[in-house]
Order: sequence, then structure tokens, then C-alpha cells
Amino acid sequence: QVQLVESGGGLVQPGGSLRLSCAASGSIFSIITMGWYRQAPGKQRDLVAVITRGSSTTYADSVKGRFTISRVNTNDTVYLRMNSLKPEDTAVYYCRVVSTAGSSWGQGTQVTVSS
Repeated sequence: QVQLVESGGGLVQPGGSLRLSCAASGSIFSIITMGWYRQAPGKQRDLVAVITRGSSTTYADSVKGRFTISRVNTNDTVYLRMNSLKPEDTAVYYCRVVSTAGSSWGQGTQVTVSS
């Protein structure tokens, strides 16, 4: 069983920045990817960014150039730095870890972009 603890969400004005963190613990045999997804009210959960153990990254087109995903392998933590936030970035953000033991999701953290 993998446990994920997320932090860093909140309310921010348009153009502002936030950093999300997700720390993984438990039965982590070999993490393959760590990533962030988001779900706005009434919409499906979509990929935001993913990073592999070798630090290869993939971003949704809507966040390219504004968001940066990074990870620290030694403590199995992934970060999402979000700059130039827009109202349409408002959503619940979920951390996801894929390992040899399977896939795990965090509980979600709310990000609200509003003036």
C-alpha cells in the first residue's frame, strides 16, 4: 500500500503562483512515474504533468510554459510549480504514483484562482 500526502493548494489571484507537493510512503518497491491530474466541477479528471524516474516530463498543452513538475527521488516527493495561474486552472489537483506495486492516488488539494 502506497500513501500519498499532498499539500500546497489554496486561493490565489490570477497571475499568481502556487507550489504543490506530494510525498509518497509505504510499500514503494519501484516508482515508475509521479504525476499530477486535476478535476474541475462537472468535468473529467485530466493529466496536468507527469515525470519519470529518469526525469522525463510530459505536460498538458494548457499548462506548458507555466507549470513545472519536478521530483526528489531520495524521498519520493513530487512538486508542481504553477506560475501565471488563470481562473481556468481552478480545480482539485490529485497526485498519482505508478509503481511496480500498482497505481495510487492522493486525496486531492483544492486550487482556486480568483480575484
